[in-house]
Amino acid sequence: MDEQQRFYITTAIDYPNSRPHIGTAFEKIGADVQARFRRMEGAAVHFLMGNDENTIKVTQRARELNVEPKAYVDDMARQFQDVWRALEISNDDFIQTSEDRHHVGCRKFIQAVYDAGDIYKGTYAGHYCTGCESFKTEKEVAEGGGRCPNHPNTPLSWVEEDNYYFRLSAFGDRLLAHYAANPDFIQPESRRNEIISLVEGGLTDISITRKGFTWGIPVPFDPNQTIYVWFDALLNYVTAAGYGTDEERFARTWPADVHVIGKDITRFHCALWPAMLMSAGLPLPKKVFGHGFVYRKNEMTGEAEKLSKSLGNVVEPMELIEKFSAEAFRYYFMSQCPFGGDGEFSFERFADAYNSGLANTLGNNYSRIITMCLKYFEGDLGSVEGLDLTAWRRGLDLSALVADLREKVGAFDYNTALQRIWLEVIDAANKYLQETAPFKLFKTDPEATRVILANLADSMRVTAVLIKPFLPRVAETFYTAFNFGDHQPWDEVSYATAPKPFAGDRLQVTAPIVEGKPAPLFPKIDSK
Repeated sequence: MDEQQRFYITTAIDYPNSRPHIGTAFEKIGADVQARFRRMEGAAVHFLMGNDENTIKVTQRARELNVEPKAYVDDMARQFQDVWRALEISNDDFIQTSEDRHHVGCRKFIQAVYDAGDIYKGTYAGHYCTGCESFKTEKEVAEGGGRCPNHPNTPLSWVEEDNYYFRLSAFGDRLLAHYAANPDFIQPESRRNEIISLVEGGLTDISITRKGFTWGIPVPFDPNQTIYVWFDALLNYVTAAGYGTDEERFARTWPADVHVIGKDITRFHCALWPAMLMSAGLPLPKKVFGHGFVYRKNEMTGEAEKLSKSLGNVVEPMELIEKFSAEAFRYYFMSQCPFGGDGEFSFERFADAYNSGLANTLGNNYSRIITMCLKYFEGDLGSVEGLDLTAWRRGLDLSALVADLREKVGAFDYNTALQRIWLEVIDAANKYLQETAPFKLFKTDPEATRVILANLADSMRVTAVLIKPFLPRVAETFYTAFNFGDHQPWDEVSYATAPKPFAGDRLQVTAPIVEGKPAPLFPKIDSK
């Protein structure tokens, strides 16, 4: 596969101790938008997701439910994938870290690091957080008032045992050199600055095994130990690509072009993970993008709170999907929550964004244009040969806009990209409709009306192409509302095709019609 055509993107794998919430879904949608965009750009995309199953949390939860850990994780994997399908996530692979392919690759990898001299045995004593599945430093314990700063409702455990350590402290200079040589390795810039400061402050060796656990991956050079969760979990990115089981596929796929992860685990992905790869002699991923959090406003205090099961403020994606739609869910989180920063969710804000951006704008645009084509021309606008189908743009430099959108979407600046599409493309079409008033003009000049509606139809084509990575289903609905596919199939459109006007022989409505009208795409909802 040509280097220019491949694109390997991953998300963080999730703990299956509970169902995914909207913060988890925020990450998956953001990665999905990137994967869909890269496919449109012509890349051969491999999009990986999965579940992190070799954890203490799994055994605890399985015990509570009186089931075996494997049966539990398999059922949770099914539930997670049901949610991702409902949200139209287009991942190509889903790895469970209890799978044989992962176990084989992990054993090969830890043996390679051991053989490189970067693993040694020692005794560890420290505060352990089961919520993070990691040991806490004295500084972190102090900052949390004796508890984990990230899981204040989960008591810390004092753990003292013989473990194997990874010599992370030996990689500080090499990591800093890599950051300097690859300034885009950590994005956004704020995350990069945090990691550089962390590494410059000095790294400590970390425990990478646990003793006395039967659920997990045995260490090949000491079967009494199992591989510790982070040293295990991070390896999913290479084991899913074929490391240890399909070396030819691994050579084609690795390194990853981007890991999409939450900002709270940036240090694991930007310090520990590249050091592990350096030790094993494998290429490093090209980029790590640490997205922000979704907060929810506390109705009692007015404060924005991080989503937490213990706080009782978790919203499950299926709740919103079933009440509204997957497209509404995707639109809200990609347009209202900066992907590189933090966003906020409330049902009131969700309803306002839905009504404003979807029901009153996008959906209304669709309905009005198709209805007029049906009413005045029975859905057949006839030949468009020789017609100027760029009149609706009226000074809009669509080629320049598309170039900017490609840059912004490729940089994960999704909310800015969507704002520009709505303000400069959809609003331009609506203003053109209002100013030309085809609903009045038809009485005196049917031919001029036909030209106007052909322009408005082509504005729908442009809109469909530009929103395709974000709202794939409604984008296809827009595109197939007319016979654009006769000229260029939907699967072949790219951002580069948006500025080129429709060049088919005839323009006809092909949208599904119910009782003489197009079905409403986004019925308005109560914002209260």
